[in-house]
Amino acid sequence: MNGRLPKLLVLAIGSVILAPAGWAADAPAPLLKAGHPVDWWFVFKLNAKSFPGCGAGATRQCTFGGTVQDYQAFGQQFVYASSENGKLQQGGGCAGETAVDPLGATFDQVYNGGYNYLLWNDQFYGDPKIKGCSPNCDSPWGHSKGMLAWNDAGEGFVLQVSTPSWPASGNKKSPRKLGNTLGCVSGDNDVEVSQHFFALKLTKDDLVKVLGGLQNASVATDPKNVQIAKNGGPADVQALVKSLGVLSKAKTALREELSSGVELISKPSALNVPPWQMVSSFLKGVSLRAATWWAVPQIYSTAADTKIACWSNTLGKPGAVEIATTGQWAGQSIGLTGGLGADFNHAKIGVSTSGTEHYAIFGDMNQQGALSGADCASSQNGRGGLFYAIDNQELSDSLASLIKGDSAPTKAP
Repeated sequence: MNGRLPKLLVLAIGSVILAPAGWAADAPAPLLKAGHPVDWWFVFKLNAKSFPGCGAGATRQCTFGGTVQDYQAFGQQFVYASSENGKLQQGGGCAGETAVDPLGATFDQVYNGGYNYLLWNDQFYGDPKIKGCSPNCDSPWGHSKGMLAWNDAGEGFVLQVSTPSWPASGNKKSPRKLGNTLGCVSGDNDVEVSQHFFALKLTKDDLVKVLGGLQNASVATDPKNVQIAKNGGPADVQALVKSLGVLSKAKTALREELSSGVELISKPSALNVPPWQMVSSFLKGVSLRAATWWAVPQIYSTAADTKIACWSNTLGKPGAVEIATTGQWAGQSIGLTGGLGADFNHAKIGVSTSGTEHYAIFGDMNQQGALSGADCASSQNGRGGLFYAIDNQELSDSLASLIKGDSAPTKAP
């Protein structure tokens, strides 16, 4: 398994795009730019201290609603990789603001199109309102953010995001009062810190598996609110969408292999274990290096023999989990811990550092909580979330270089 899908064969004849057999031409897909579909892409938005502002010559725009915010600090420069080229490269412009970058182009086809969609986020800041949240959805709601889009056959893509308060409207017909463009949200969308985004093409069977994972993780959404949900397509897909927006009682993590070979792991809120050790246990106990919003209550780096009392007999043995505190890009150091300020990181990404596979991992969850003690439900231990693991050496090596640097100790200093 190498984590790659067969590349889309795209032939332009006038305005017609021919998709491969078994894939509808009208299905939404991850886009590198308008009209350029790929099987997956990954975007890392750099923080404002090391890479402030936007790319050279770019003008800030609010294509999807809102007004340009005069943030104290902001950074929308980004690097990206895709199924066409797994090595990270510098992007241009402002991430998410127009249809010429992967994030903006992928979102634009849904926001200005007619596809079915579902958005979820534990930090909508009351726009839209989610029943049981005031205004955000704290524990035991899932610490998860993202969007699904699909056609009437159930084919489409999933977009995992790590940004609070974005996106929060799936179509221009149901605009958001607080704004719906990255960098144009009145409130908090953490545009000063690093963020990650991951888009993956889905078959109909994949879509069902992802929806099951969202249900298991107790994601915060409202399938009756047209601002964040347009339900359609196959009957089983519609039924799963309707079941979302409630807290799950599940205590068992789910693991699914998608048609692409990508591994989907879903942690339920009631499985009170440290998140990234759980991921390691599902990946044959490989050692990991992870960069997340690492803040109080910190889970420090662990060795393979570290005792973890907050655990479940439904899980295997985890490997070592090393916490990255700094990384690097283009000769600049990047802060990878959590906190308020321009040198911090809100992405949740990791790589395997042992074993024969070469995993790149994109998750919803921070490495915060507890390894042992009286409160095993502390912080992220007591919340749900999804992880996507790709076995792709080029991507894994490039991601490992991005988060190469200092590490957290194995115990508090």
